[in-house]
Amino acid sequence: MMAEHQRIHPVHDVEAPHRPLVPGNGAKSDRVFPKRTFPVMHSKPPKRRRSCCCRFLCWTLCILLILIIAIGITVGIIYLVFRPKLPKYSVDQLRITQFNVSDNNTLSATFNVAITATNPNKKIGIYYEGGSHINALYMDTQLCEGSLPKFYQGHRNTTVLDLSLIGQAQDASALLSRIQEQLQQTNNIPLDLKVNQPVRVKLGKLKLFKVKFRVRCKLVVDNLGASNDISISSSICKFRLRL
Repeated sequence: MMAEHQRIHPVHDVEAPHRPLVPGNGAKSDRVFPKRTFPVMHSKPPKRRRSCCCRFLCWTLCILLILIIAIGITVGIIYLVFRPKLPKYSVDQLRITQFNVSDNNTLSATFNVAITATNPNKKIGIYYEGGSHINALYMDTQLCEGSLPKFYQGHRNTTVLDLSLIGQAQDASALLSRIQEQLQQTNNIPLDLKVNQPVRVKLGKLKLFKVKFRVRCKLVVDNLGASNDISISSSICKFRLRL
């Protein structure tokens, strides 16, 4: 009797639940995963604008530095070549031809002033232009005024200017009282002479732009009477240049 062949068939476990390896699209998970937030990264501004500004600032500073150096070298050369010196001024004589009071209490004054202008420079000339103004004052009260003539003053030249100053002052009685009181206390009278003179400086053959000479002279005289010999006991003049 032939042996029976035994066939063994795999037995499936019915009780074991079937779990899919990959959840289906329709399956929903009960677990809630927290959302992760990422910091926002701001893009840096372009460096081109900053570099252009720095480059422009550097070029500007370099140009200014070059200009300052060039001006300094030019001024130094001019000083070494021309050796500029300040002009000198002095008041040498004062004559009063009129100093009286009118019926309306107005003081009329006429001064004749001799001013000496000295140019000590060897290679620099001075053109005295029009538009000058000179006035005489007592304690900030203007007594009379005038102007300087137009002329050219050459190298190492001394020029004497005879100037006529004419003017009027109000409240003459009070002014004369102050002058008389000053004369009794100190035996002298202080006067101020102010000059504003536009000029052009000539360096060699080059005529420069117009500038202003300002001269302030402090005088001390013995009296202010008309037709009297006025003695100047002190005369100090200071010079300033204004562009």
